[in-house]
Amino acid sequence: MARRISLPNSGSFFEIRFESIGGLGAHAAGQIIASAAVLRMGLNGSHFSSYGSEKKGSVVRSFIRLAPADRAIRTSAPIESPDVIVVFNGGLLSHPATLAGMRAGGTLIYSGYERDIPEGLARLPATTRVIRVDAQTIASEEKSRPNAVLMGTLTAALPFFDRQAMLDALADTFAGRHPEAVAANERAFMRGAEEFEIIENVGHGEEDIPALSSNPLWGYRTAPIGGVLPLPGNTAHNDLRASRTGWMPVLDRDKCIDCGMCDMVCPDLCLVWSSTTDDDGKPGVKLDGIDYQYCKGCMRCVETCSTLAMTREPETAGRADELRVPLFPDLFAATGDNNA
Repeated sequence: MARRISLPNSGSFFEIRFESIGGLGAHAAGQIIASAAVLRMGLNGSHFSSYGSEKKGSVVRSFIRLAPADRAIRTSAPIESPDVIVVFNGGLLSHPATLAGMRAGGTLIYSGYERDIPEGLARLPATTRVIRVDAQTIASEEKSRPNAVLMGTLTAALPFFDRQAMLDALADTFAGRHPEAVAANERAFMRGAEEFEIIENVGHGEEDIPALSSNPLWGYRTAPIGGVLPLPGNTAHNDLRASRTGWMPVLDRDKCIDCGMCDMVCPDLCLVWSSTTDDDGKPGVKLDGIDYQYCKGCMRCVETCSTLAMTREPETAGRADELRVPLFPDLFAATGDNNA
């Protein structure tokens, strides 16, 4: 029988928003947490996600709304001002929408390496509780996924959650189709509940971060002239680094024969080539490296490489920046991009 749980501020909803990208398991984690809260902890709850194309690397937001058992939830609107924001990859913190609506006194949990404090956190209200956990490394070591780690951290951060109820819901989700994952997920969950850090003196704001309006920006009076792009963009400014889940392809230049097979299978064209001339004056091309800003870690290049010049290796803090070969060095030098 589900036991009764008291929510903080039980007169209103308690709301959680997951900020993630496809492939890290935010939607599945939201389903598990909401079902555990309703079926095992006696709460009312709802869950839904918002995402575009269902592919690795696309933006995913997952929403969990909880209420006392005697209060109905009659809204399915997106959560704009959550009590808790969970960020599945620290790279997302550079985008203003990730922290939009963060309440003063709320809780932020983010996945990041040790000593990783992104600049975007300075926007937080000073009273925000900030928690960091290295979800990607733990998931890689336990052969699990970051969502299991972050679920453990979330459960530890919110005392009203029943840890055993969450673990049981997590195990039941995978016991049927993937029984081999149950033990790994439990280990990852428990490490997430124990190996997090509370980061002090991060935010400098005095008030809530404004929420992003869900109303359209343009109407029939304010829309620009047809065919005009008021905010032109370019794929050169894309950033897929947040899509990697703890692993990255690494080039061993000494083993590479410049066959180009890796470039043929790369979906994001993140390999950098240069023109060469051999001793006989014959033109050719040479693979210089990888621009990790555009690499989402699909490992197609590793799977295709016949000489083992491409290998799948753990991504440690700062390694991608150290090995990166920019695709557009002149463009980013001109715009002052710090990632170049």
